Amino acid sequence: MTTTTTTKSSETQLVFVPSPGMGHLVSTVEFAKLLINRDHRISVTILVMKTPYDTVTSSYTNSLSSSQRLHVITLPQPQTNPDPNDSSSPITTLIDSNKPHVRDHVSKLVLDSPRLGAFVVDMFCTAMIDVAREFHVPAFVFFTSGVAFLGLVLHLHTLRERDNINVTELKDTDTEFVIPSFANSVPAKAFPNIVLTKEWDPFFLAYAEGLKKADGILVNSFDELEPHAIQSFSENNNNSIPLYPVGPILNIKDKEGDDVTDIIMKWLDEQPRCSVIFLCFGSMGSFDVDQVREIARALEASEARFIWSLRKPPQKGLNIMAPPSIYTAQELVEVLPEGFLDRTAEIGRVIGWAPQAQVLAHKATAGFVSHCGWNSTLESIYFGVPVATWPLYAEQQTNAFELVRELNMAVEITLEYRVEFKVGSSSVLSAEKIEKGIRELLQNDEVRKKVKEMSEKSRETLNQGGSSYSHLGRFIDYIVN
Repeated sequence: MTTTTTTKSSETQLVFVPSPGMGHLVSTVEFAKLLINRDHRISVTILVMKTPYDTVTSSYTNSLSSSQRLHVITLPQPQTNPDPNDSSSPITTLIDSNKPHVRDHVSKLVLDSPRLGAFVVDMFCTAMIDVAREFHVPAFVFFTSGVAFLGLVLHLHTLRERDNINVTELKDTDTEFVIPSFANSVPAKAFPNIVLTKEWDPFFLAYAEGLKKADGILVNSFDELEPHAIQSFSENNNNSIPLYPVGPILNIKDKEGDDVTDIIMKWLDEQPRCSVIFLCFGSMGSFDVDQVREIARALEASEARFIWSLRKPPQKGLNIMAPPSIYTAQELVEVLPEGFLDRTAEIGRVIGWAPQAQVLAHKATAGFVSHCGWNSTLESIYFGVPVATWPLYAEQQTNAFELVRELNMAVEITLEYRVEFKVGSSSVLSAEKIEKGIRELLQNDEVRKKVKEMSEKSRETLNQGGSSYSHLGRFIDYIVN
């Protein structure tokens, strides 16, 4: 597209309010860049909420440089005095306490900047739609998970409101539900914690209700990946909410290498093509010692080459938004089976933080043992790397079910492993089960072929003529005109 000079008065300003977690923040920033590069009439201001725990988010935000049409503003830390009788979730408290800051910043923007066109709020920040209404502009949700999961949330909320069906008692049962956005019936065990846990019930109700208040939902997915789910929105009652599948929105640009990245990439360069298993469990993923040792035993028994991103769980009792940390060299020796690092020195690397996109893009990488976070799922598809599923929290059990049962694009280590915040995991997966999944990941040619085919489609869909390109154009026409 040819960029032309534009005046302030002809620009349309969008205000983005992302969730502070890295998985949400990075894809929000990439989506904002996509918009301003696509249409010179759009400028974006991203208002970032601070949490007291997440230094990773802060360093990422500080690394972003504002440009003429993309402004990143970190909001002040809210002064909150925790009320011991308040049952609200930490994310609800965070968003409510940031509403005055968002209101103040947008009031200044309206005075100093181009026409305010819309708010784009994260899937967990729908309470900010109320602020958008105060400024008399549309509010869109940027949904950083898939369309099938979006359909599940909306349908379970409808069942609750219309039929008074509450699924919180069904977590450990074999009950299955017919969900319009899934071709197969979905077991309750594949539902996210927010619909299965009583303490999350108020959050779920407010969250799903907030989604239904949006003027449209921008989803980080694409027609070719989730055709059944997307079709279900035009055939069912959800069609009152306009849907814009605009993905895959990814941050896959090569970053400047640090020493750790350089060492990892140099080691990968020395490995045979399609021979290395990559184990990585997201920005919040970690395991207790017993589970770490089972993973180590499985890797050793499989004899597979590996890169393992292994991090230390946060202290028990910390806020649920506290991320894992890096083990010291001595702690690593203590947490792994005796002699493991020496015995696997030739075939494996145990690291802390992982340059995930670069590892997945490398020709030596054969498979990805993943928590099935949606960003990681989209990255694995983009780079054509098949996944072995090991969900931990949030909507990851649902994503794992979709990948294995709906799309036949992953092999199963487990679909039902679940980490409860503040409690941890209730089970330990055996080395034998993990090893079986790793071996299948290396040997399942049918899954590998499907992922390669979808990889090509994911690279085309945002190009001119692609489905996501068209959906993005629809959204831009709406907000600009």
